[in-house]
Amino acid sequence: MRRNGNFAHVVQQVDIETPPLVIAQHTSPEYWCERCAKGYKAPMPLPIAKGGLVGPGLTALIAFMKGPCHASFSTIRTFLRDVVGVTISRGELSKIINKVSDALAAPYEELLRRLPDEPLVNGDETGHKCNGQPWWTWCFRAELYTLYHIDPHRSADVLMDLLGKEFKGILGCDYFSAYRRYLRECGVILQFCLAHLIRDVKFLTTLPDVRDRRYGAELRAALKELFEVFHQREQLDPGVFQPLLQAARDRVLRVGLAGPATQHGQNLVKRFRDHGAAYFTFVTTPGVEPTNNLAEQAIRFVVIDRHITQGTRSESGRRFSERIWTVIATCVRQGKSVYHFLCEAGGKWFEGEPAPSLLPRLRNS
Repeated sequence: MRRNGNFAHVVQQVDIETPPLVIAQHTSPEYWCERCAKGYKAPMPLPIAKGGLVGPGLTALIAFMKGPCHASFSTIRTFLRDVVGVTISRGELSKIINKVSDALAAPYEELLRRLPDEPLVNGDETGHKCNGQPWWTWCFRAELYTLYHIDPHRSADVLMDLLGKEFKGILGCDYFSAYRRYLRECGVILQFCLAHLIRDVKFLTTLPDVRDRRYGAELRAALKELFEVFHQREQLDPGVFQPLLQAARDRVLRVGLAGPATQHGQNLVKRFRDHGAAYFTFVTTPGVEPTNNLAEQAIRFVVIDRHITQGTRSESGRRFSERIWTVIATCVRQGKSVYHFLCEAGGKWFEGEPAPSLLPRLRNS
């Protein structure tokens, strides 16, 4: 039977061998000084002195397991023992993680300094546990990066400290009181999340009072019309799209301010009266999204980490968490490898050189 070469069956199989473990011994000779009558040891090379037991490659692997993989020290120890072939104590693993945290400090601080100058930021916050005590993880998502900050407070003071009282950009957020106070005391420009407003409007339609249900139905119809127009922004000419969007916004505001004399109705009327304009910043500012989905998506990773790790236990743990989370989210946003960045940052730190930037456009500046 003749073989038909055009229909060959090809299978490519990927496998893994035991990871290569390189153990290098470094000896510092001792010299005797006749004048001092003392012995002196030659200094170790800087990468050996700073790194100690574990080199930069294995250090990056341990940090990758601790950060993106949410692994505990016990899990990391088991993996290193059974797969890599090296046994490292929990105490030594903790020291290694602290070294990685030090290596990530400069890239993190660079983003922290840049945050107040961003033209558009989306913010959100979620709970965090440190030694069983309630803390808060704040998330700020800018165009090129996402920054996390763990703080004992969930107040506007955090916003004033990180974004500044003179923040000139636009902050996308939900209707939480800290953002409202930030607006009231600092006069910043906000974009309140319309998705949260829609949920509150839907709640009106479930109430027993027919007036609340009617009010909710009218608001839902007006908001639906607004989003129908908004989703046509790519198809319509700007000269046509913008007047249609503004007209849809004006209808939502008219309906929102004409609520019934019920408790729930008047609560929403007051919101439209006090902060109605802040729900529609996106109408007059291109590039601003009407919802806060960007920040909510970025904070899901932190929520998952909290459920798996149960939080942190020390200040050093909090610092590592906010720095590694920032690296993870920023690298993913830019399409870069988290592991490769950890290798680069750790290698630079071992050599005593400046850490790499998380902002690609600043690397050549």
